[in-house]
Order: sequence, then C-alpha cells, then structure tokens
Amino acid sequence: MPQYTPPMRDMQFVMHELLNVVDELKMLPGHEDIDADTINAVLEEGGKFAAEVIAPINLSGDAEGCTLDKATHEVTPPKGFKEAYKQYVEGGWPALSCDPEFGGQGLPHLVNQFFYEMLNSANQAWTMYPGLSHGAYEALHAHGTPEQQATYLPKLTSGEWTGTMCLTEPHCGTDLGMLRTKAEPQPDGTYKLTGAKIFISAGEHDMADNIIHLVLARLPDAPQGSKGISLFVVPKFNVNADGSLGSRNGIFCAGLEHKMGIHGNATAQIVLEGANGTLVGQPNKGLAAMFVMMNAARLGVGNQSLGLTEVAYQNAVAYAKDRLQMRALSGPKAPDKPADPIIVHPDVRKMLLTARAFAEGGRMLQAYTVLQLDKALKSDDEDERKEADAEVALLTPIIKAFITDNGWLATSHCMQVFGGHGFIHEWGMEQFVRDARINMIYEGTNTIQSLDLLGRKVLGNNGATLKKFGKKIAAFIEEEGTNEAMQEFVNPLAELGDKVNKLTQELGMKAFGNPDEVGAAAVDYLRVVGHMTFAYFFAQAAKIALAKKDSGDPFYTAKLATARFYFAKLLPETASLIRTCRAGLAPLMEMEEALF
Repeated sequence: MPQYTPPMRDMQFVMHELLNVVDELKMLPGHEDIDADTINAVLEEGGKFAAEVIAPINLSGDAEGCTLDKATHEVTPPKGFKEAYKQYVEGGWPALSCDPEFGGQGLPHLVNQFFYEMLNSANQAWTMYPGLSHGAYEALHAHGTPEQQATYLPKLTSGEWTGTMCLTEPHCGTDLGMLRTKAEPQPDGTYKLTGAKIFISAGEHDMADNIIHLVLARLPDAPQGSKGISLFVVPKFNVNADGSLGSRNGIFCAGLEHKMGIHGNATAQIVLEGANGTLVGQPNKGLAAMFVMMNAARLGVGNQSLGLTEVAYQNAVAYAKDRLQMRALSGPKAPDKPADPIIVHPDVRKMLLTARAFAEGGRMLQAYTVLQLDKALKSDDEDERKEADAEVALLTPIIKAFITDNGWLATSHCMQVFGGHGFIHEWGMEQFVRDARINMIYEGTNTIQSLDLLGRKVLGNNGATLKKFGKKIAAFIEEEGTNEAMQEFVNPLAELGDKVNKLTQELGMKAFGNPDEVGAAAVDYLRVVGHMTFAYFFAQAAKIALAKKDSGDPFYTAKLATARFYFAKLLPETASLIRTCRAGLAPLMEMEEALF
C-alpha cells in the first residue's frame, strides 16, 4: 500500500519564506489577526486527517468503486468513505475558508488550498465529494438570492449538504451553447427542469443528507447559443420553508460512468424529470454565475494533479532507495549488498527529480495565485482587487493545464521507477497514473485552457496582464542582475522572458490574418508560459536557498539542487516549444480530410 507524509516543511517554506503570506494577509480586512502559528497548526492537523483517515481507504476505494441501486437510484460509495466524511464534517473542515456569516471559519483561501493539496495526495476520489461543494458555495455566495443563501450556504458550509455542477450533456461536451435541458417557469416563481446531464462528479451518494445541484438550462424564450443559458439550484430533496428536508425532487442518477480512474467517486448520469429549481442570477446569464464555480474548479483540478505528483514522488523515492538492481556504471555504491539501490542510476534520478521539481514548482505557483485570489476577494483597495483578479484570471488556465500535464508526466515517471511492480495495483502507482489522467480533461480540456490563455487572457487585451506579470519578473531579474551566484537562474529567466514577449507579438500578428493560428500555437504557448512562471518562482527559491545553504539545514541544499535541475533539464523544453509555435497552422491543415 502506498504511504503519504504531508510535505509540511516545503509548504511552510513557500508560505513564510518565499511569499511572506502572513504579512500579505494581515493587510486584508478580516485577516488582521492571522499568524504563522495558526496557519501551521491548522495545516498540521489537516495533514493528519489526510494521512491517517482518507489515505488508507484510497487503494481499497479504487478497487471497490461505487455501487448504483437501479431501482432506487441511490449510490453507495466505497467502504469507509461515508465514515471518513463524517469525521471531516465533525472536524469543521468544510467551513475552513467559508464566510463567518454562514457559519464559516473565515480563514484565507490559501490555507484551504494547502489543505486540499494534502487531501488530493491522500485520496483524490474521496476529496472530490467535498471539493465540489466549495464551488457550489462560491457560486451561490456570489450570485445567489438572499433566500437561496440563507437556505443553502449554512448547510454547504457545515458539510451537512454537498454540491455539484451539472453542465455537460451527451451531445454537447464543452460546447455548452448546444445544451437542451429546459426550465419551465411556474406560477410561484420556481421552475420545472427537464433534461439529462453526464459526467457529474459526486452526482449521487449517501454521505450527506442532501445534494445541491447547480444546473444549466434554457428558459422557453431563451436565445440560441451560450447567450441563452440560465443557472438553477436544484436540490436532491426539496427544502421546506423551515429548512427541513421535504419530498424527493425529480432529479436522480440513471447510471454511473465506468472510468479509467477516480473509481471511488460517483461520476453520475443525471436525469431531471420536472425537478423543482430556483433561478440563480439573471435569466440567460447563467454562464457568468457558473464561471465562479468553474474557475474554482479549474484551480482545484490543478491542485488535484499537484497532490498526485507529490504522493507519487514520495513513494517512488522510497522504492528507489530500497530496490536493489545492478551496479552503478562508475562502480559499486553499496559494496556490502548484492546490487546497488536504483537511486544511484542517473535516469532514475532524472525521473525522481522531474516529479519533485513539478511538485515544488506547482506548489509555488498555486500558492502565489491563491494569495492573489485572497487579495481579489478581500482587499479594500479597488485597484489592488482589480489587479489581483486579472492576475488570477491569467494564471488559472496555466495552473489547470500546465500542472495537470506535468502531473501526468510525473506520475508516469514514478510508476516507471517501480518497473514491473508499478503495474501492480497493490503498489498504488498505476492508480496515481489513472487518477491523474482525467485532470487533463475535465473542467475544460487542456487545449481549451490554452485557447483561453492565448486567445482571451493574452491577445484579448493585447498582452496587458501578461506584461504586468512580466514586469514583476523583470524587476526580480534587475534586482539580482549583479549577484554572481544568481546568474545561472536569472540569465535563463531573462532570456525566456524576452522570447515570450517576441513570440506573443508574433502570434498576435498571425492571428489578425487567420484566427486559427491561435489554435495551432496555443497548447505549446501555454507550456512555454507555464515554464516561465515556474522558472520565476524557482529563481526566487534559489535566492533564499543560496543565502541559507550554510545554515546546516539540508532542506536548503535540496531546494537549490532541485532548482538547478529544473533550469538545466526541464526549462530547455521551451526551445522546442517555441519552435513548434512558430511552425504555425500550415503543417496541421494542409492534408485533406479524406487522407486521414
């Protein structure tokens, strides 16, 4: 069975040495009294829950999966899931970053983000049940009516009820403008919804008393396309005026998807047959309200792959230190043993260091972005809120796509370290690979994230937001320009920054001539910019490690070695990516369809 140890030391480094989050958070209303001891204590307890409660049921949950009773439409999650969720609720974990007005603890989103990284390392399938509730909470908190908020937010905050997002339909996939689910107005101001949804994560289970579905549907007079979509809240059980549960609503699970991974999570086919719902936000403006939930989900999915990268790395390192195979090419490193541990072999180290660098880089990028999210939500300075919000919008597709692509590569590398044993279920590695693969697909495929980044977030405002982020990088480079010890980091970072500026201008000019040029370059472009963000944070981490490398703490020695590996072995990928970006549309489109 795989093991998991929460990476508290690196989390504390990112928070308190790299980002100085306490000083940043203290400037925000509601967080004036936050301190490092409180954050550390909360996360240490959260790590215990992750490692001791839900990690032990990850492997068994994958083997057992979920069970649907087709007669009652009820779903039973794997053994131990319901009991673990009860402990999660009793511990007050659902309320961590929720609004105190609705029973929340009001802690920064940053703290919740680190907590959820640990949950994802321990058991991604289980974590998706409470994880989706946060998105439903955020959407209703931002766009719900006072009545909806009073009815649903306290229960979502406490964890007594869970939430889902019901978007996709069998015929439309990501193209939500094609959805057909209908909402018929009723005399009392409610709506009757009829239709079908697919791929609804945590769509049905018995872990909570009620499930609050946020459903996209069309009003009778709605215009065609995405401009005619409205958002509705549809509970599994109707809620009485006094807040108690009433009759069973006309929304149920018709089937479970047989997935490649995340077997412990109920991915449901949902059918609505005259289900009672109430409108969230304005008619035909449903996507604006749902995007609150979708953006939270995109950050959450990046966090899922970060968690899997970390746990896969930990287990691969332990195996590589223990597994004896052959001798080092330069001579025996463990002469007292029949063979050397495989960690002495250069390519095994390359795989391990790749996973480690992707985990540490992802953790820095996630933490920085969610710190900006806290500023966007809490700052009393309007300019700071707007700037932070724009930066979160820029970095969100990078987090979702770059970290999940990296997670797929990292978990695959870590499985490879195990050799043939990596393919065996009991070791847990093949599950990490299978679980990681879906993260590149849902909440918008990584191609869609790339189109969002290049088409909307960069070219959409002539690169203004990217340039602002680039100025932060340039300021750091200038600050370290005369520091000889930092040249191995700042010189490649500066060079890549210049290349990104030129590439962005070039792609913008091409897009004026043919918008399909954006589609041809977007995926590679996102990966280039993703590497630029990682390089920026690794360079800052290296600066700290260089200053403390003689402290006697091996943590800084390891951090510096990881940064050097990243710059030497992973960042050079950008050269080939930039070249393929510039290759343009023609090589993709010149072949006639009939020849495929």
